Amino acid sequence: MQHKKFRKTQLATSLSLALGLGLFNALPSWADEGEQADQPNNDIEVIEVTGIRSSLVRSMDVKRSANGVVDSISATDIGKFPDTNLAESLQRISGVSIDRVNGEGSKVTVRGFGPEFNLVTLNGRQMPVTTGSRSFDFANLASESVSGVEVYKTSVASQPSGGIGATVNILTHKPLSTPGLVASFSAKALDDKSTDKGNTTPEFSGLYSNTFADDKFGISISGSYQKRESGNRQAMVGTGWRSFPGSVDNSVVDGNSEWGAVPRDNQVNRPGDDDIYSVPQTTIYRFEEQQRKRTNGQLVLQYQPADNLRTTLDYTYMRNDVDTQYHDISAWYTFVPSENVWSDGPIASPLIYSEAYDTPQDLSMAAGDYGVRNQSGSLGFNAKWDVNDSLTLSFDAHHSYAEYKPNNPLGSSNTLSTAAFIRTSAATDFTGDLPVLAVGGGNDVKPSDMRVTGSHFTNTRNRSEIHQYQFSGQYLFDMPASIDFGVSFLEVENRSQERTVQRNDWGGVGQAGDLDDAWFPTESVIDKFDSHGGNFLGNNAFDPLNTMFFWDFHKVRDRAEQLYSNGPGAGDCGSNFCPASDYNNEINRYTKEKSTAAYGQFNYNGELGSMTYDLHLGMRYEKTDVDSVSAVVDYGSASWIADTEVELESAGQIFGSQKGSYDYWLPSVNFNLDVTDDIKMRLAYSKTIGRPDYVSIQGGTVLAPLANKAGGTGTAGNPSLLPLESNNYDFSLEWYYDEGSYASVGYFRKDTKNWITNELRKVTVDGLANPIGGKRYREAVAALGDTDSAKVRQWIFDNYGSDPYVDAANGAITGNPNEDPLMSFNVDTPVNSSRKDTIDGWEFAVQHFFGESGFGIIANYTLVDSNTSYDNFILMDQPALVGLSDTANAVLVYENYGFQARVAYNWRDQFLSSRTQEDTGANPQYVEAYHQVDFSISYDIEAIEGLTVSLEGINVTNEPTRVHGRAKEQVLNLTETGERYALGVHYSF
Repeated sequence: MQHKKFRKTQLATSLSLALGLGLFNALPSWADEGEQADQPNNDIEVIEVTGIRSSLVRSMDVKRSANGVVDSISATDIGKFPDTNLAESLQRISGVSIDRVNGEGSKVTVRGFGPEFNLVTLNGRQMPVTTGSRSFDFANLASESVSGVEVYKTSVASQPSGGIGATVNILTHKPLSTPGLVASFSAKALDDKSTDKGNTTPEFSGLYSNTFADDKFGISISGSYQKRESGNRQAMVGTGWRSFPGSVDNSVVDGNSEWGAVPRDNQVNRPGDDDIYSVPQTTIYRFEEQQRKRTNGQLVLQYQPADNLRTTLDYTYMRNDVDTQYHDISAWYTFVPSENVWSDGPIASPLIYSEAYDTPQDLSMAAGDYGVRNQSGSLGFNAKWDVNDSLTLSFDAHHSYAEYKPNNPLGSSNTLSTAAFIRTSAATDFTGDLPVLAVGGGNDVKPSDMRVTGSHFTNTRNRSEIHQYQFSGQYLFDMPASIDFGVSFLEVENRSQERTVQRNDWGGVGQAGDLDDAWFPTESVIDKFDSHGGNFLGNNAFDPLNTMFFWDFHKVRDRAEQLYSNGPGAGDCGSNFCPASDYNNEINRYTKEKSTAAYGQFNYNGELGSMTYDLHLGMRYEKTDVDSVSAVVDYGSASWIADTEVELESAGQIFGSQKGSYDYWLPSVNFNLDVTDDIKMRLAYSKTIGRPDYVSIQGGTVLAPLANKAGGTGTAGNPSLLPLESNNYDFSLEWYYDEGSYASVGYFRKDTKNWITNELRKVTVDGLANPIGGKRYREAVAALGDTDSAKVRQWIFDNYGSDPYVDAANGAITGNPNEDPLMSFNVDTPVNSSRKDTIDGWEFAVQHFFGESGFGIIANYTLVDSNTSYDNFILMDQPALVGLSDTANAVLVYENYGFQARVAYNWRDQFLSSRTQEDTGANPQYVEAYHQVDFSISYDIEAIEGLTVSLEGINVTNEPTRVHGRAKEQVLNLTETGERYALGVHYSF
């Protein structure tokens, strides 16, 4: 029986602080939800501590005592997490970087692997998501009821598969872990500097926990509410850049031309034939306001009828309502012959791109007002039974759902566009960080010039449900060894539905006087950009566009509906100026993924001379089956409705069903050696898998309803996709040289194969003829000697006015299936590639406190490398790892005399964020290097025990984010968000 004493003593000495708040969950069976740490044990001394330093000590103890490479963050006190957002806390961990949405942490990347390759669990349970990826959005979860977050960088057999980068487990409060009455309440006032129209908003949270009947029964109730008003300012090439070999131009006669390419004359430093070059599709300035209401709640009931049996019933609820309003102004390039100034090759970009027009083009100003709700709930039950001194059994079950749905009468996304047809020219200067747009006649635009053009009102609804059952156990031998074992069943159902009501009146409707000039107040574009306004003023090459109307979306929509409905429409309101909810008539896709797993793991504690070690040998088997059914739109005809736009007309739906399956054996080995009392060495090997995202395994081909002269686009899923496979190797040294202080260095390597890449497949649809390129089109080009779309269309209207496929009155030319070629579509399809890649890197971390001064530092740096990188010179999709980047974090902390303070600096190097751009297919997107400074200060009011006041600041230096394409000049998005401050009070007892 001596080995049992040894095992419990090891836990007691390394986890006493963590147990004080019921934090630790790094135990062999994930189904236990941390309950093994809660079992009665007279050998464990419980020490309850609070404050920044103590929370860092608890995190260090979790790291030191774990079976593998584990990092964690713990609450500084119950109900008082160190950051207002869990993702922003996780970025303090070495190897972890985050993606931000509207200035707030949203998803995590670990060791270069993006959010879809990191598994996030809540108390060991997989949570549903509605984004189509497998990544959990941390913006939906408040931090107040979270007691800790743990990042498992190496794998053990008991962990669920799916986290190649890491498995992130979020821990919540359990009442029997902190016997007696525990309660806290917090209130904050949020001041978000990013909003132009919002005010200071409130945030409230509270937690009540108590135990009864000699600590046999416990209840915990927590809840939070946050209202945030925010905004952003964006400069974009919104639909992407079109890329060409240097030998391609826009000539009609040389046979080497493509739509969008540039001529050989009137160019300064034109790219050579051996270069590649890219041209912008549009330039957009977008200004957005957003209101968010986030509500979280959790109820936990625990009952321990005997010392060896504990049961837990819990329910977690999350809701996040987001309302968005925006205005934008844009110039869409038509790719008439352009005059440009170019950067040097071999990857050339326009420094100045300009077009002039024989016929005035549109200066577009669009607006939208829409809302969505993210809502989820999870009901779970857990039972842990210590059968005897040798055997422990656990059972865990939960049913969880997540739903994304419209939360606005006008849909989950919408755009109503207006335009003034006064643009005689357009040019964009790409020499600065922010693209500067000039429009001939743009600054003289008047409200009376504006006409209503196209619109779309979309309802999107996604729902995910999870049923998960886990049975696990541990058996202790008489020797210092044990076996962990278990089986689990997981069923994930996902349904995505979309219904769009779209008007393609991009040529404008109505006439002067239809709209009230008072609805079109004038704003300055330049004044909107806080930190980049100088980009406009510093360029003297042309007069930048500065006049914009922030027009009243609802008044213009109502007036347009009154004047331009043209009979009954598809929307629920009876017109085409609102969304429709008959989802079954458009896109309806459903997948069911069933996974069955079984595992066993042998654990052994031994000695090598004077050194002790622990060894963990595991094997996990997983089998997954995928069923997918789909209903997508079937298109029967295509009409050329504007110079560069072809509209597809629905002819019903296409139904389909597809299947897929795979199974894997996943071994793992973890060896931990206590070289001395203060130095620990770790060696680990494991095989892991990363499943395809849920969108990729959906069946059906979805074609975009609006195509252009180059053809159409679409997307298709592939339920037969196999997961990414990775063989993982880890080595680390950890030196715990003082109380709360340590230094560590680690090397990791991941040999991967079976990557999922996107392949553009040319497809046609039977009977769907393209009017561009057919008999009438060829005759017009031959007669005119020109391919200018406006001239070609007019020639066809003049010469084929009686043709049943030509509607001159409405400006539409429909494809004739007897004469015109079938329309071609580039369909983006995920496939498994033969690529093999090695990702490796180094992690350095240090945590140090300077004696009793109260000062401490936390710093880490991660270097990551891949033997496959994206080649910007290749004009096709490539198997490059998205999200790979070096990261660094530094935090200065102080705690003394009731004061607690932290200043955090976070840096992430440039990384590839996507291999595709919105409308241009295989073109890369790079997020440029970014840094951010945050701080928090709090003071414990001595006169009132338990009362703390605090001030927090996020992104206090107002750093923008910038995304570019193949070259830095090819800006895709520059976003300014602004600082965020919170003044709060926290009371606990």
